[in-house]
Amino acid sequence: MARLREFDEVQALDAAMQIFWEKGFEATSLSDLTSRMGIQRPSIYAAFGDKKQLFEAALRKYTQIHASNIRNQFHNSSSIREAFRAFFEGMVEQEYMGEFNRGCFCLNTMVELAPHDEKFEILTREHQMYLTVIFQDAIERGIQSGELKPRLNAKALAQTLIVSLIGLTVMMKSRPERSFADNVVSGILLLLAD
Repeated sequence: MARLREFDEVQALDAAMQIFWEKGFEATSLSDLTSRMGIQRPSIYAAFGDKKQLFEAALRKYTQIHASNIRNQFHNSSSIREAFRAFFEGMVEQEYMGEFNRGCFCLNTMVELAPHDEKFEILTREHQMYLTVIFQDAIERGIQSGELKPRLNAKALAQTLIVSLIGLTVMMKSRPERSFADNVVSGILLLLAD
C-alpha cells in the first residue's frame, strides 16, 4: 500500500519558489530547500524530481501567478494609460519597499540559466511573449476606445514596453536613485502618448 504524502505539495512548491527566487538556481543548495520546504530530500525527489525539475516547477508556478496578476490588473482598469502607469510605478515602488531586491524570478532565470539551457530559454521566452500579448491586447482596447491614438502599432509598442520592463527590472537590481527610476518610468509612459 502506497504511503500518503505527509506534506502539502502546494505549500512546499511555494517555499521552493521563494528560495529559488531569492538565491537563484546555482546558489540554492538542497539543504536550503529541505530547510525552507520543511521536508527531507527523499520527499523532494519523490514529489518533484531532481533540483532542476523542482526549479522548473517553481518557475512555472511563478510565471502563471505573475501573468495572471498582470492580466487581471489590466482587465480591471477602466483606463489603459492608468493601467500602464500603475503597473510601472507599482513595480518600482515594490522594489524600493522590499528588504532585498529579488527582481523578477523569470528574468533572473533568463539571465542565469537561459543562455546555456534550452528548456529555460524557451520557458522564459514564452513568458515574455505571453506578457507581450497581454500588453498588446490592452493597447488595442485603448485604441478601440479612443483613449490611445489609432496610429499606434499595438504589437510593436507592446514589444517595446516588454523590453522596457526587462531593462527597468534589471536596472532595479542595482538600486538606482529613486528619481532616476521615476524618470525612466515617465519616459516609458510617453510611448503611449505618441
